[in-house]
Amino acid sequence: MKMAYSSDLGSMMLNPLDVLEQMVAANDWPYERFGDEEITTAVTGSWCEYHLRFYWREEGQVLQVAATFDFRIPDNKKSEIYETLARINERLWIGHFELWSDQGSLMYRHAVLVDEETGGISERHCETLVENSIAECERFYPVFQFVIWAGKSPVDAIEAALLETVGEA
Repeated sequence: MKMAYSSDLGSMMLNPLDVLEQMVAANDWPYERFGDEEITTAVTGSWCEYHLRFYWREEGQVLQVAATFDFRIPDNKKSEIYETLARINERLWIGHFELWSDQGSLMYRHAVLVDEETGGISERHCETLVENSIAECERFYPVFQFVIWAGKSPVDAIEAALLETVGEA
């Protein structure tokens, strides 16, 4: 996913949400900003619309992204999803998937520490954060669907969804 970005704000900002807001606006994604601590937006992927929420915690210099899927996990599938999450998270280098059990929401979360000396984050770093979050959601979306709707085991779902094809049909 290549994202548009145009800004005269410079490459480093005191609040990373300023950089993110410019990037989100440049991509014409609908968004809402809640002060200096949060921005929400929606990004259409190949499988569904992902709802991205960015949190900035100045006291810890931490920027977090949470990408939620546009479906809920049925109560009778939660145990299989927990096993699926554990198996998927073993494969991730950064970030993790989790289930908010009270809401049945499935999400990908990742946090980055922002350089305290510069007090900001680069435009490219924000783009990479968004690109990687969406890429992980897209990569594992079919796994969750196979477990929830096709009744596959977590192991079978991961194997089926991550099967690498060679050549073209």
